[in-house]
Amino acid sequence: MGKQDDGGPGISDEEWARFAEQAARDSADVPKEPSARARMVTERLRREEAERERAARGRTGRGRPGAGDPPGWRTGPAWQEREGRGKGRRRLKATAAIVFIAGLALVAVRPELVIDKLTGEAEARERAATAAPLPAESVRPTAAPEAVYPDRPTLEEPFRGSPALQWAEGAAAIEVPGATAVAGWSQEQVADALAKAKAFLVAANLDPATLRGERPEAALALLDPRQPEVPQRLERALAQPGAEDGPVTLFTRFDPAEVRPVGGVVKVRGSMRAEAGDPGELRVVTDYTFVHPMTKGDRSVQRTIVRRQITFSVLDPSRWRATAGKLQLHRYDSEWSNVQCEATRGFLHPDFADGTPRGTQPSRAVTDPYDRSGDVHSAGCRVASRS
Repeated sequence: MGKQDDGGPGISDEEWARFAEQAARDSADVPKEPSARARMVTERLRREEAERERAARGRTGRGRPGAGDPPGWRTGPAWQEREGRGKGRRRLKATAAIVFIAGLALVAVRPELVIDKLTGEAEARERAATAAPLPAESVRPTAAPEAVYPDRPTLEEPFRGSPALQWAEGAAAIEVPGATAVAGWSQEQVADALAKAKAFLVAANLDPATLRGERPEAALALLDPRQPEVPQRLERALAQPGAEDGPVTLFTRFDPAEVRPVGGVVKVRGSMRAEAGDPGELRVVTDYTFVHPMTKGDRSVQRTIVRRQITFSVLDPSRWRATAGKLQLHRYDSEWSNVQCEATRGFLHPDFADGTPRGTQPSRAVTDPYDRSGDVHSAGCRVASRS
């Protein structure tokens, strides 16, 4: 209830309005000016009714802003904030879609990345890649090297997934042991024989000219031309290579029209020693494995693994038919893996296993090409249990 200023009984605004309207009707024929309070109450009620109508139009979404609408109606801060939040959500969804599509593309190209993360194989790869280099092989190992994560080689990492990753590289891996006098041979003579044996191994298995199929002149120059049959046999093998007695039994050769080396690095592991032979004979016993990563011009890589056990002889010319300071081949046995076993022409042909028909493959035992604990008993191709 309202109150009057004089403290008497109060009359509500609505009652004043009805009273004024009734009085106006009753005295229509008598002009009369409405009171100030009646005009004030009538105007206030009109404004309240207009505001209720505008509020109703805002809730239903109908109507247009009028002259009496407050500034910013329907285009004010609240609507702008809602629009900004909508744009932010749309940008977030677009970004998420781009990331998802990129993830699908990565999985399509390198699915092993996701598989490795889920299975823990990424950690196994990391351990294999960061393993410490092996010390030089002083004696023959008693077992094959431990298995590593069997990754496929790449142009960037040609020894990835191979035990050879921890091996030494190139000629430096063929370490000449300290020389001591042996059975009448002086220390200097033993050191010379060991150095020449290393030079032959390098020239026959690491020299770029030899690897690309050229005549291994440096290796041949170290051999004794007076040794019976051997020089003639080697010349015949180089000139007319056959399946059984080709030059690859002693020299590592590839067809440059077919393949090329990857990275210029060959991994090598093995050992050599000097020992006494027959009277007037000094022997140098060598046993080395060479791992050659090769490619055929695309991104495919295959590791050709060659193991050679060669025993050289240095003979006293006063007791043997021999040339002083030259090496003779007392015995040589070799084996090679990851190649086409039926291939000839005097080259090793890496087998890239690309699905190309190779003809009838001979039945051969599967061997571990990294296992150096046994002997090589005959020359020939082997089926590798790992690459």
